[in-house]
Formats: sequence, C-alpha cells, structure tokens
Amino acid sequence: MTGILNIGTRALLANQAALQTAGNNIANVNTPGYSRQEVLLQNIKGQFSGSGYYGAGVDIITVQRVHNEFLTRQATLASAVAASDTTRFEQLRQLEDVFKGGPNGLGAAVSDLFNAFSDVVSSPTDQTARAVVLARAEETTSRFQASAAQLQDLKQGVDLQLRDSVAAINSLAQRIADANDEIARAKGVGHDPNDLLDHRDQLLRDLNKYVQTSLIEADDGSMGVFLANSQPLVLGRIVSPVSLVQSDFTDPATTKLAMQRGSTTVPLDEAILGGGSVAGLLRYKNTDLVDAGNLLGRMALAIGTKANEQQALGLDLNGAVGTAMFTLPSMPAGYSASTNTGTATVTANVSTLPVSGATSLVASNYELRFNAGGAIDVVRLSDGQLTSIPGPGPTTLIQIDGLDLNIAGAGAAGDRFLITPFAGAADSITTAFASPSALAMASPVAASIGAANTGTLVMEKLAAKSNPPPAAVTITFTGPGTFTRSDTGATVYAYTPGQPIEYDLVPPATTGWSLTLKGTPQINDTVTIGPNPYPRLNGGNAEAMMALRDLPMFDGAPLTDGYASLMSQVGIRVQGAEFASEVSTSIANNIEKDRSAVAGVNLDEEAAKLLQFQQSYQAAAKMMQVAQNMFDTLMQGLGH
Repeated sequence: MTGILNIGTRALLANQAALQTAGNNIANVNTPGYSRQEVLLQNIKGQFSGSGYYGAGVDIITVQRVHNEFLTRQATLASAVAASDTTRFEQLRQLEDVFKGGPNGLGAAVSDLFNAFSDVVSSPTDQTARAVVLARAEETTSRFQASAAQLQDLKQGVDLQLRDSVAAINSLAQRIADANDEIARAKGVGHDPNDLLDHRDQLLRDLNKYVQTSLIEADDGSMGVFLANSQPLVLGRIVSPVSLVQSDFTDPATTKLAMQRGSTTVPLDEAILGGGSVAGLLRYKNTDLVDAGNLLGRMALAIGTKANEQQALGLDLNGAVGTAMFTLPSMPAGYSASTNTGTATVTANVSTLPVSGATSLVASNYELRFNAGGAIDVVRLSDGQLTSIPGPGPTTLIQIDGLDLNIAGAGAAGDRFLITPFAGAADSITTAFASPSALAMASPVAASIGAANTGTLVMEKLAAKSNPPPAAVTITFTGPGTFTRSDTGATVYAYTPGQPIEYDLVPPATTGWSLTLKGTPQINDTVTIGPNPYPRLNGGNAEAMMALRDLPMFDGAPLTDGYASLMSQVGIRVQGAEFASEVSTSIANNIEKDRSAVAGVNLDEEAAKLLQFQQSYQAAAKMMQVAQNMFDTLMQGLGH
C-alpha cells in the first residue's frame, strides 16, 4: 500500500512537471530565441521480492531544452552573411540613385557643354553663343559638385550607422558576458539553466547581425566570442570593446574596426571580418564609395584638364593666349603609413610630358612602397596591378597611368604611401572666368594653299600643338609623294594623303602644329603654315573643343561616354550585390527553418501533449485515491 501511494505521488509530480513544461512552451511560442523544453523522466529501479522485482515508479531527471548546437551555429553564421550582403545591397541602391541618367544627369550636362561649341564655330564673335558655352560649363561644374555632395552625404550616413553598430556590439558583448556569469553560477547546481542559455543564444544571434563571430565554450559553460577568427571579444566575464579607427594611412575616406585590449588598440582586418552588417558597411564605405568617388573625380579631372589644355591652344577675342577654363584642385599629398621611418613625401599631378596624361587616367588609388636597395613598388589598388621598379629606383619622379608621382626626401625600406589622386576633384571643380570674351575659340595657326597650285591639294585638318605658334613654314612639293620644308632646307620628306604632317620632326610631336592634307599635289605646289593673322574671325579652337567629344579618354571610351561608363560600373555592382543578398538570405532562411523545426514550438504537438499528460495526471490521482481507499478499508477491518 505504501508502495502504490509512493508510485502515485511520483507519477502525479512527474506529470504535473510535464504539464507545466508544455504550458511554458505554449506561452513562449512567439518568444524570439526560445527553445522548446521537455521533462526527462526515468523509472526508479525495482525492489526485489521473493516473487520478482516490483517497480518503484518514476523520477524526474531534469528539464532540458530541445536544441541542436550545430544548426544553431549554422543559422547564426548564415544570418551574419545575409546581414552583410543585404546591408551592402541596400547602401548600393542609394549610391545608384546618385548617378542617374536623363536630361538632368551629369552625362547630359557634359554633352551639352561640348555641343554648345558648335554655335561658336559658326560665329566666333557671337557673344550669345559664347555665353551659352559658359552657362553650360557652369551647369556641368554644378552637377559635378552636387554628385560629390551626395557621395559625401552617403559617407556621413554610413559613418553614423557604423557608430551606432559599434555601440550595439559593445552593449551586446557586455550582456553576453553577464549571461556567461549567470550561466556559470547556475550550472554549479548540476542542471542547465535553459532560459539563460536561450537568452545567450539570442544575444549571439543579435550580435552576429552586426559582426560575424566564432565561438568556443569553456568548461564552466561560459562562451568565448571571437572576431576576425581569433580576436577575443568576450572571454567569460571580460569584454574587449570595439571602436572605429582610420586606416594605416590615416585616410579620412576609409575606416577600420578595432578592438581595445587594455591599452592596446588592435585593428581588425576587414577581409577576414566575415559577415555582419558592419562588414557590409565597411566594404561599402572603403571600397564602393571610394571607387565611385574615384570614377567621378577622374571624370571631373580629366575633362577639366583636357578642356584647359585645349583652351591654352587658342586665342581669345583680344588675341591673347587662352587661360584655364576650369579651376581644378591640387591632388592631395600621399598619406604616409603610421609605421614610416624615412623622410620621404609623395605628391601627384596629371602628367604633362612628354604628352598629357588626361586620357590615360585610371579611376584608382595607389600604394607606393619603398623596398630594400632603393627598389619601389606601385600597386594600383582597384585591380591589384603591381608595377615594380628595381633598385636603385627613381628618387624624384615615377610616371604611371597618366600621373606623375613626385618623391621628395628619402624613403626607408618598408615605408608606404597611399595616393588618392581623385579625392576632392569633383567637389572642387569650378569655372575659372565669367567673361565670354575670355573663351579662346580661335586657332593660333592658319594654313594657306598656294594660289598657283595645280594639284588637287585640300586641307583636311590643322591643329595647334603649342601657343604661341612657331614662325611660318612653307611646304613645297617636289612631286606627288615628296616635299621639302622652308625650315629644314633641301631635306626631302615623304607625303601620304590623309597622314598628318607634324611640325616636330621627332615624335612625340608636342609643339607647333599638325597638318593633314588630302589630294594629289603637283611639283612646286605649296602650303604655308604660320600664325593666324585674323584670330577674331576664326573658330578653329572651338572646333577642336567640340572634337573632344569623341576623344578616347575613359578606359578607351569617348569623353561623352564617360558618364555612361560610370553608371554601368555602379549598376554592375548593384546587380552583383542584389544577387548575393538574395542567395545568402535564402540560405539563412532555409537553415533557420531547419533550426526552428527542431527547437521551435509546435502548438498542435504541445496540445496533444497536454491531453496526454492530463490523462496521466488524472490516472496518477486515481491511483492515489485507490491507495487511500485500500488504507481506509484496512483500518476499518482492524477496528473490528
């Protein structure tokens, strides 16, 4: 009788615990991070009697959470990758909005500017036509500045998000450390604190939305949390807070995530941060925004430089040599690495000798490295292309991609410099003058075909290459395919129709003029090239300005297609980021479904368990009632 009463009591308590646990599962069906719990039961060893072993009932081992550690970590990792890809895609969509096409876009303004020179070609002295050119130039610079300002706004927005994210990371890290402390103390009683473990797992999931972590569990149940594969963010109850720092070169355009360990700041390599929104924001700021700024800055610098060079090859309405049409900022000095020990400094500018570098510029930053023995490496950061200059290398000048890298002082082996040639170009470009008369639309040189010529010579093109031009030169043909020049005596030169005749006899031709003729000359036919006697009536330089539209300038694309190329490159990045976001989000959702299938609460299942445990509880109560009745019957029998 005592045995059946004990068995009933134990059964009653066990089913009561199971009912309570099922009720708790139902109550937390919508609680984020909650893992379904269940009561673990075991039978009590039977007691031996002469007729065999009789069971002693049931005992409660513990309440455990239904949890798959592998799926939980996989879901956390996948969510980190998805957060990084999605964050970058959302930011790139905003960047795409900066570079819009249509009549109000930057590309239309550039095209309108160079198309406006056509009216000046037709009427060189028309002040209205010249004023339209200046208005188009002003509109172009305004749109460059507006686009640069939008990029700056995006950068400031990213900086705010990064600061908020860093604050959230540090807060979550501290809460994980506090949870570690509670879990370690709770585990001392021999049972797992299920709700605390769920709470910590949820904190880890929230943390991984910001930055991807790797985890190592300690013997006391506390969780070690590491960033960038090996840097400890949380060890037990100790937190190493993170912060934002500038890159090794203190370049204001780039940012790194760093960890504070005591008095030491440890920068974290962006390439191994993995997932998380912070990694996506850093990649967007340090790569996408920088590249977009370089594309825009190169466009402004190349167009402004080439227009200024062509302006210098013309004469204004007063007969003076043309002055710069656009005011362009100086390229920023190279940023030195914090570890540099030498005295070198590096500056950059667009090459002018032997030819202009405006058509060879590549939208990229560069890293210059001083090596042992005076050797120098220059790395184009956009694609990693390395240019190695064996020692002893140049001590003053390196030319690369249309740029002059000017070195002053002495660099020590290991010194590094970051060159950002296009930073600030778009937001600082302005028109240099407001007077239509200052536009140098006349060519400084003119050519005249001999009046007594008997051949079919016609002038196809005459281009000035320096201003003021050299003294007049007369070309006298000695036959259909040969000629002499008045400045070189009896020397005979070959003539091919359609091939330029250069004033410079040694290429590359950079001074004087370039003349292209068509037709077949006869003996003693002449052409004279010299200073233009009537500059006010000439629109030769306006025609040369208009011809810049088709000049290959941006990675082989014509000048007026530069903006379309910029839009294309940004659009390709957006498409790639969108695809990566869709794939990683789909993977994360599928893994989360697998995790939820194991750890999540199914209401139908819990309802069935409620009925099961309710019936078991009622049966146990009935068992105790039977034991009580037996006891009462026994007592009544003894009373008689």
